[in-house]
Amino acid sequence: MTEIRTPRLLLRRWHDDDLAPMADVNADPRVMQWIDDGSVRDLGHTAEAIERWEEEWDEEGFGLFAVELLASGELVGFTGLSVPEFLPEVLPAVAISWRLGSQFWGQGYASEAAQAALEFALQDRGLDRVISINRVGNDASENVIRKLDMVPERVTTHPVYGYPLRVYTIDLTQFQA
Repeated sequence: MTEIRTPRLLLRRWHDDDLAPMADVNADPRVMQWIDDGSVRDLGHTAEAIERWEEEWDEEGFGLFAVELLASGELVGFTGLSVPEFLPEVLPAVAISWRLGSQFWGQGYASEAAQAALEFALQDRGLDRVISINRVGNDASENVIRKLDMVPERVTTHPVYGYPLRVYTIDLTQFQA
């Protein structure tokens, strides 16, 4: 079982008891405003998503980690790696992303978890390059991306929803520098 510990967080595979707290994250309009069409997700959708994330782990050897606070065991949300099939123009690629409950914003958890996931991608999984796809205007995620030392690669348009996306990249040599 793949686990990563940071000073404050545990990044791990998904457990059955993660469903309700992750559904709470997905039901928060503040969290979901930057994702797809901005609509919230219910318990059933969250269960299907977790199942897909776990399948990606099994198929690709990487995926989205459940992120929990070491101090309390509370689920914060997710961070990790996925293949961004919704944006064919960047393929083949592996993208890093994160989604945390709004009560955990502004405490550095997203940056801490994303840094650990990026290191996992480039050093443990041997990927040469990782991208991040951010909806233009999502300044909080832009800040995390900057802390990861990722550089802008292109601006494009979401193929379904039509809003602008900025694609960032980092490769192994940039990460090690």
